[in-house]
Amino acid sequence: MERKKFYVSIASGEISQIEYSNNDEFIIHATEDEVVLLREKMNEMHEASMGAFWRAHIPIMPYHNDKANDKYDAGITEAYQMLYELGDEQAKDHIKSMGILEDNHM
Repeated sequence: MERKKFYVSIASGEISQIEYSNNDEFIIHATEDEVVLLREKMNEMHEASMGAFWRAHIPIMPYHNDKANDKYDAGITEAYQMLYELGDEQAKDHIKSMGILEDNHM
């Protein structure tokens, strides 16, 4: 499959072939299948963050015992791993500088 250039913003959850505004946090070169997989990971992160938001309103449930937070943390690590693998040199350098994948294989 042919790889195409995509602009990715983790903050807004956007993956686009068109660069505009602040959607160029990361530039990747990916196949359509890889973009679908990245989109699924970002959707899972969004769902987990909503669960964590609602959990935050229950004072008797501690943060460290929250499956939604654990799921979000795992999802964001997986998303950054994909961005690292598919990203251009600037994306790879930025992700390295963040240290988010230090425990994983880069």
